[in-house]
Amino acid sequence: MDFLSQPIDPTSERDLSAGGLRLALVDTTDADAFDGWIRADFRGFHSERPKKEVLEEARGYLGGRRTTGVYDDAIPAQEPVGTVNSWVAPLTVPGGERVDAWAISSVTVAPTHRRRGIARALLGSELRSAHELGIPLAILTVSESVIYGRWGFGPATYATSWTIDTKRVRWAGTEMTGRLSFTDPEEYRDTAEGVLDRVMAGRAGEIGLETYLAHRLTGPLKGDPEADKYRLVRYDSLSGEPEGFVSYLVKGDEVDFTRHTVEVNYLAAATDDALTALWRYLLELDLVANVKVWTRGVDEPLPALVSDIRGAQVTSVQDHLWVRILDVPAALQARSYERDGSLVLEVADDFGIADGRYRLTVTDGRAEVAATDDATDVTLPVNALGSVYLGHDTARGLAVAGRIQGDADALDRLFRTAVPPRLSTWF
Repeated sequence: MDFLSQPIDPTSERDLSAGGLRLALVDTTDADAFDGWIRADFRGFHSERPKKEVLEEARGYLGGRRTTGVYDDAIPAQEPVGTVNSWVAPLTVPGGERVDAWAISSVTVAPTHRRRGIARALLGSELRSAHELGIPLAILTVSESVIYGRWGFGPATYATSWTIDTKRVRWAGTEMTGRLSFTDPEEYRDTAEGVLDRVMAGRAGEIGLETYLAHRLTGPLKGDPEADKYRLVRYDSLSGEPEGFVSYLVKGDEVDFTRHTVEVNYLAAATDDALTALWRYLLELDLVANVKVWTRGVDEPLPALVSDIRGAQVTSVQDHLWVRILDVPAALQARSYERDGSLVLEVADDFGIADGRYRLTVTDGRAEVAATDDATDVTLPVNALGSVYLGHDTARGLAVAGRIQGDADALDRLFRTAVPPRLSTWF
């Protein structure tokens, strides 16, 4: 699938042109043009203006993505006023299959060009391009949760953040069976990519990681002002099999040296042994009073691993991965189901991409989906279908909110999974 050569979407190109703006693919082999796009992307997320070495690193990491910019040619600058990039990422779905998904990132609009249809054109272009390529769904992680529902995305995984008072809790889990050791991020990165691939394949909602996404989980990238504070600890089984790692940094307390705070950059565990060993390592660090960690699953077993459950506090539960179904039959047939059954779904899609009436029939955990004229069991917008797709128990809540009509309990029984989906990183 040559998504990099997919032509620019003519609908969005025409819409922006009518307003004096130009939609164009960025030639990522042109360093000056690509640097301008990268600077605009950094600006959109309020990051520091990237230095030369940061731009060089970013070009190396991001050159394999389909990179799009919106330009105002009345402005004598190479930096776009709108940005987005995308690529095909393998999304793990219930049952363990990995399905091609159109991953969308770096959506920004310059504050000087608000309310000129740039975001609408960028997202519309991405969805139509992915649909034309035959990709069954699109995914993104969001900085603002009120934006993407209008394009048919629905929140499909949720992430928890934790703060653990290590002066209060004691370890209540199992004994470690493997080995922990400090390692160097540069030396460990190839090994870490293998560990991460096991982690991402092991849970619905996780995605296969590009080199860029993998490397930033093992250690700091160029330009990180706290790069020297990062530590990386690996976990290997007794037989020497790499099974996990934790990347973190330690921040001091200005008053009490015994009360440092550990901020976890990423904890990767391909096995339960790795998970418990790495958690125990973090909770028993000397001179540390608090451990903070983000993007864990809603079923994180931490409360069972400590002696005092109130010493391990969930500080937030937040929507994380958003899913947009583009091809209903292909998407629903790609995953497996824990219960058999049959439902007729009426899907509404304002973009006209996925709307229609479909009979979903599950036999021995596998689905057949076909258009039908049979009476509807459940009516729902495409963003609600995206929310239930990976198995999260959101159907009843959406029904209470009036966004799902019909037999929401039957929908929930069919789609929900015993293990909730999780995405443990951003993209």
